[in-house]
Amino acid sequence: MAHFAKISLDKKVLQVLTVNDSDTMDVNGQENEVIGQKYLEKHNNWPAHLWVKTSYNTTANKHLQNKTPYRGNYAGIGDEWDEENQIFWKQKPHPSWVKDIASASWKSPKGDAPELTNEQKAENEIRVTQSKMKIFYMWNEENQDWVLQNE
Repeated sequence: MAHFAKISLDKKVLQVLTVNDSDTMDVNGQENEVIGQKYLEKHNNWPAHLWVKTSYNTTANKHLQNKTPYRGNYAGIGDEWDEENQIFWKQKPHPSWVKDIASASWKSPKGDAPELTNEQKAENEIRVTQSKMKIFYMWNEENQDWVLQNE
């Protein structure tokens, strides 16, 4: 099965459809995005160039089956299509965060959240068995820093 995102004129993902492989194959049996786009245009009354193939198995520019990642992330409704970089971007989590092209993900101005200590990880294992909230870092936009949540 092939997946295609329906893109608006302002580059937002409106819908994601699954298409049978046979509707995307060329005469040599090779998958072809243009053929899939033409099929979708014919059956969905939406311009072919506004259907963009996406990979169900790609997240944060990694393929879940250790194959070549495709277009950064699997497209979802409300995501942004970045034609220049050929990446589907998830919604920006905080105003200060910036795009990291290599990982096809948003990054805070301070980078990734700090790692939990071994003691905190052990405490989380106990909390899970007690149905309590785990310890984790959360981004604080006002302070522009990661804050440990330990409730």
